[in-house]
Amino acid sequence: MAGNMPKVSTLALPAGILALMVLMIVPVPATLLDVSFVLNIAISVAILMAAMNAHKALDFSSFPSVLLFATLLRLALNVASTRVVLVHGHEGEAAAGKVIEAFGAFLIGGNFAVGLFVFLILIIINLVVVTKGAGRVSEVSARFTLDALPGKQMAIDADLAAGLMTADEAKARRREVSTEADFYGSMDGASKFVKGDAIAALLILGVNIIAGFCLGMLTHDLSAGDAAQTYITLAVGDALVAQVPSLLLSIAAAVIVTRVGDNRDLAGQIGGQFSDPRSWLPVAFVLGAVGMIPAMPQSIFLPAAAIAMWIWHSLRSRVPAPETDATAEAPPADPAKISLDDVSDHTLVTIELGYGLVQLVDDRRGSPLVARVTGVRKQLSQAFGFVVPQFRVRDALDMPPHDYRILVGGVALGGATIRADRILAIDAGEARKGHTLKGEETVDPSFGCPALWIDPAARDHAIAEGFLTVDASTVIATQLNQLLSERPQDLLGPDEVRSLIDAVKEHSAGLVETVYPQPLSLAGITRLLKALLEDGIPIGHPLPILTSLSRAVQETQEHDKLVEMVRADLGALIVGRVCGPSDRLAVVTLDAALEGSIVQGLHDPTTGQPVIEPDLARMIGERIADLAAARDPGASPLALIVQPHARRALAALLKMRAPSCLVLSISELPAAQPIDVLDVIGAPDPAAGVAGQPPGLPHPEHRPDPRPEPHPDMSTPTESMAA
Repeated sequence: MAGNMPKVSTLALPAGILALMVLMIVPVPATLLDVSFVLNIAISVAILMAAMNAHKALDFSSFPSVLLFATLLRLALNVASTRVVLVHGHEGEAAAGKVIEAFGAFLIGGNFAVGLFVFLILIIINLVVVTKGAGRVSEVSARFTLDALPGKQMAIDADLAAGLMTADEAKARRREVSTEADFYGSMDGASKFVKGDAIAALLILGVNIIAGFCLGMLTHDLSAGDAAQTYITLAVGDALVAQVPSLLLSIAAAVIVTRVGDNRDLAGQIGGQFSDPRSWLPVAFVLGAVGMIPAMPQSIFLPAAAIAMWIWHSLRSRVPAPETDATAEAPPADPAKISLDDVSDHTLVTIELGYGLVQLVDDRRGSPLVARVTGVRKQLSQAFGFVVPQFRVRDALDMPPHDYRILVGGVALGGATIRADRILAIDAGEARKGHTLKGEETVDPSFGCPALWIDPAARDHAIAEGFLTVDASTVIATQLNQLLSERPQDLLGPDEVRSLIDAVKEHSAGLVETVYPQPLSLAGITRLLKALLEDGIPIGHPLPILTSLSRAVQETQEHDKLVEMVRADLGALIVGRVCGPSDRLAVVTLDAALEGSIVQGLHDPTTGQPVIEPDLARMIGERIADLAAARDPGASPLALIVQPHARRALAALLKMRAPSCLVLSISELPAAQPIDVLDVIGAPDPAAGVAGQPPGLPHPEHRPDPRPEPHPDMSTPTESMAA
């Protein structure tokens, strides 16, 4: 049966429309007409309650379509009831059904003249007051929403670029903005349904009165008085039956278009805003003063004043005591007492501001720096694969007023002098020569580009001249992102690793048990993950890392060997970050003799790593830096392939001289990765070497597993190799 539910819901709407057509065309008995009238009133009340319970207008986004179908239902009932009244009206007031009889006889006392006036008053309320006001609000809301649409889209793009929201959040926000514009545009047209329905009710009443009066006298031989009493009473009852749900729908439409976004429904929003006791005390005094006038009914005004006073007293007793009272009663702080919080900073990353930049974190100005820093933290967490610890922003009285500095673990990594009330126009190489932009010359602290501090009013001028413009909070956030992106290992601690392990444990508890807490402790796993982050390997996918570590700890628990074994298993991930699996990786190797001298030379007694002689280090670094500089801007980075024992030493050497070069051991190169050997450093003759093997590549015996032969489509082994 569950599989048939979508079909039932799909057919419900067409079946309902068909039923409306049947009501308009086919004669229906009076009993079915009574049921339809009751159903119409119930649907109208349900629509009104849904409109009042919506937290915002878009929570009832189907309202324009619902309003259309509810209006069609009421008009179809009008047509059906008109047929019954005109055909069977001469038989008595009960011939048109119990509902019409009750509205025509009981509610207006059988006096059709009173019914006509009541109906006209309802029409005036519905058409002139509610419907006209709701239509005007719909028109203005639609116009303002459409005018604000480009600005909202630009704001979403700006928040996405600043890292304040993810791509999925931006997509959902764009969809919401578009839906909001469509909704208010539809409501502008849907309000015309309510207005047309009120006019149609007035016309139908006139038709029923005139036609019934004529039919009663000409066809059924009734006197003028009897025809008027019978048919006009039924026509008025029919009109009142239709006008009640019409008024309910008009109120629902007005509630929807006048709704202000809030986290509460309409009743909660109104009740919360009338719960201030200061609003009710004047009401009590005014009612009491009016009640004291001798001509006024004191039996009504004075009890009303007493009720207002009781409401004021009840609301006043619910108001919590202000926090200032508790603060005033607290004992004064001892000036001689120094707490740990006064002398210790428990955050890892701190941004210190001079007093002239405190406005960047002022809540009254929107705290722009706090929002930017939060976006940076979110971006770094996504890039590194763990939740970066929270940052702290504080003022520093020992700094110049317009300076800031960024500290990690108490060590200053960067800072600059900025202008909080100005815009930084950066010349990123696209600024027009001979531009007329004026400002205070400076240098962008993040990238060292020449820049100008300009007035906010000159921002459009700067953009037209080709400058990149950012505000002061973005300058700080950009440098913060740049500095922290270079040292993810400094941000990873045991607490972050524990959270990472706990998250993996929810889905792969057995895998975690093979590694933690035995044979590796939390400190051991933290040290290993720090080493991977230092090598530029993100830990956002911990499953392959823990799987490799689970195999490696079966052979050794030595830190350096574990790192190399895990890196060997993650070779495809390391290479895949700079080169596709079907693209050729640009490779540089060392001559076998040169590499042998490094591996077999001096070693650091503390770390056990090879120590490279200064002249040799300078030669290798300069050569690789020249090769990297000679490559096209869009080309993939170089990769230096060496023996496993020499990888760490050469990686440390090239980190400063050629940071874009990827240093890999031969065991980390994926088996299916095609490569191009660009140069063999230290080789006297590039053509020399063992036949079938590029000169300078390590002998295959150094590799932990055999590699397949080169693919037939490769030209020569010296040019490319399938590793």
